[in-house]
Amino acid sequence: MSLSRMFRWRPKAKPGTGSSPKREGVREGQSYRASGGGGRAADEAKQAARSTWRRAGSAGQDDPSRRQAANAVRESAPGDGGGAAARKEREYAASDPRATAREAREPAPGSGGTAARETKKARRFRGRRWLWTAGLLCFVAGMAGLGAAAVWVRDLDISKLEHPLPEPSFVMDAGGQAVAQLSSSRIVPVPLGQIPLDLRNAVVAVEDRRFYDHAGFDVWSIGRALIRDLKAGAMEEGGSTITQQLAKNLFLDSDKSFNRKFKELGYAIKINFAYSKDEILELYLNSIYFGEGRWGVEGAAQQYFGKSVQQLTLAESAVLAGLPKAPSLYSPVRHPDKTLERRNLVLSLMKEQHFISDDAYDKAVAEPIELKPNNGESLKGRHPSYVDYVMDEAEKLYGFTEQQILTHGLRIYTAMDLKVQQAAEEVYRTDALFPQSPPDRPVQSGAVVLDQRTGGIRAIVGARGDQTYRGFNRATELKRQPGSSFKPLAVYGPALELGYTPESILYDGELDISGYRPKDWDAQTRGQVSLREAVIRSWNIPAVWLLNEIGIDAGMNYVRKAGIALPSADRNLSLALGGLSEGVSPLQMAQAYGAIANDGMMQKAHAITKITTKDGHTLVEVKPQPTKLTEPVYAYTLTRLLQETVAQGTGIAAALSGRPAAGKTGTTQLPATAEFGAIGRNGAKDAWFVGFTPELTAAIWLGYDQTDKTHYLTTSGGAVPAQLFREMMTRALKDTPVTDFPVPEEVRRAMEEAQLRSPLGSDGHAPETGKPQDRSGQPETPRPGWLRKKQGD
Repeated sequence: MSLSRMFRWRPKAKPGTGSSPKREGVREGQSYRASGGGGRAADEAKQAARSTWRRAGSAGQDDPSRRQAANAVRESAPGDGGGAAARKEREYAASDPRATAREAREPAPGSGGTAARETKKARRFRGRRWLWTAGLLCFVAGMAGLGAAAVWVRDLDISKLEHPLPEPSFVMDAGGQAVAQLSSSRIVPVPLGQIPLDLRNAVVAVEDRRFYDHAGFDVWSIGRALIRDLKAGAMEEGGSTITQQLAKNLFLDSDKSFNRKFKELGYAIKINFAYSKDEILELYLNSIYFGEGRWGVEGAAQQYFGKSVQQLTLAESAVLAGLPKAPSLYSPVRHPDKTLERRNLVLSLMKEQHFISDDAYDKAVAEPIELKPNNGESLKGRHPSYVDYVMDEAEKLYGFTEQQILTHGLRIYTAMDLKVQQAAEEVYRTDALFPQSPPDRPVQSGAVVLDQRTGGIRAIVGARGDQTYRGFNRATELKRQPGSSFKPLAVYGPALELGYTPESILYDGELDISGYRPKDWDAQTRGQVSLREAVIRSWNIPAVWLLNEIGIDAGMNYVRKAGIALPSADRNLSLALGGLSEGVSPLQMAQAYGAIANDGMMQKAHAITKITTKDGHTLVEVKPQPTKLTEPVYAYTLTRLLQETVAQGTGIAAALSGRPAAGKTGTTQLPATAEFGAIGRNGAKDAWFVGFTPELTAAIWLGYDQTDKTHYLTTSGGAVPAQLFREMMTRALKDTPVTDFPVPEEVRRAMEEAQLRSPLGSDGHAPETGKPQDRSGQPETPRPGWLRKKQGD
């Protein structure tokens, strides 16, 4: 730091002097130089003062020492001018802390200062050298990464864009034969120019508002989605552009992972380079999934509105534009309220992005959603109820999405018996077998047939009449009160386990238990009846009395073991008559009765047995594990009681010619409200029959989707449902050898012992077999000691 830099402070000119500090300083300097500087002595003094100043700096002395050295340099000049300048400089040094700070940082002149400056320069050079080296390495690595990424993107195969048709899957029956195809209808390509501008703008507005500005991926959307994913700790937000969605739907799986997102990004970049924006939008609109088994805007327009895509209105275009995000959630068929909300959101985004005017927005928002489906080409193929349940099972149990099922070329092997399925469908097409109903709303029904030995579902019919794709399945989704068909599960099954027998005497009189007053269906009482008669005639009072005797918990536990979940609200005596808070489905009832038919072992009902790729690679293989409902001897005893019910009781209409059958009827009464007051006991809400043969178990429900004073049943479970059971089983088991129900070994030994104790041919014995006869005309089951209970309990 030179001494001249310290002379920055200049005093203001005194008033009236007419000279400025600057000029005054110049004159002082001129006076000093004019005097000759004081000769050699003065120069030596100045040199000594400078040396002192340097030593003070090199030794790290404090600022006062350095200021003293500086003052010495200035005071070494002779003359008044030099003295005045020295005084001013001393005042400056004392009053300006910045000057002292600069002096402290400035290395002193001489050899020590030079070395310090050289060391500092060397450090700076080394630091810059490492910085440049690191920067160069990062640049090289970045260029290498970009090069590798470019090569990877270049090698991606996007030729499938020229053929975007999904690959159908097939449902196979128990014999391995294809019985139904799961796919979309074939895509009908529509040029972009024939797609309404409103539909194009709606899709861009809701799916990718910067579609025409980015290079296949939107940095802002990805960043926003990444932040949300990090906050959530999972891949929840997609941030995908239209180009990325096109890539994902055609080339990638639908799993949410960073690896998939990275691949999706690569495909999007290549697609963006290979196709123009309009071409990408055209490919997207012709290949994206719109729900209900439809891909492409033309198929979606036909599916929902029964018209060509060119004829869609603004409001209809907004409906379609809102579907790709979640086709099932926003389905107009299943969730019209959510569809309306989604459509209005699309319209608001279009207005916000200036695609439509305020007037157009107001008009479109006010327009109702009116569906006019055109199902000229069935997407479900054959056996829609069974296929719908297969899709439900694949989604809920094995994690497949609807789109994967319809497009990935899967082979879904099932337990369907085509003969049984066709028999059930044929019965349901025969209107003469069903009661007449008002033309505006037909009486509905649902049926399930399964093999009790494996749990495999052989047939499903979920509705009468025309069925919609994945519509409400009354065989598997319906929940209704089962009526008296619930008695074997909630009352008689657990009673047998607790020691009651078919001959046990039950109470059948006026009954009032904490205000609950059940009535028999004939409004009569008999005082006392046997358990056998109570089952055969389906008396209500004995069932309620018996449940109260064995305890409600015993009944609930038995029902739960049969695979039917019961909430705590069902813990009451109405459980005996099937008075449930939520109800049951035919599928649940078939599974529960199947355990009785299978010697007390319950096999979980299932349709799917295996799922493979088209190349045979196994993805899912089902190996159900049986659970125990009851001991074989109790199951057989209950089976014999239900056989008598079909042979001579309320289920006689279900009897099969020359083939053993067992089952139970069920009927629920109309609600006790003013609406049904005039109808009374002349109508019913639900009618059931659940029964089985040695080969198959079936459950059938009959009723209206919505029961009111003009839509109610005038039949019972012992009439139409029992007849439907007989018709289905007769056709399904045609040409099947007749077999009897298997007899447990314990029962067989007891029967042999009883036969030995009784002489053949005596009165009351069967002439052909010598076995005791019961009132059904079939050999009576002798009661082993553990089944005996004191009569009259």
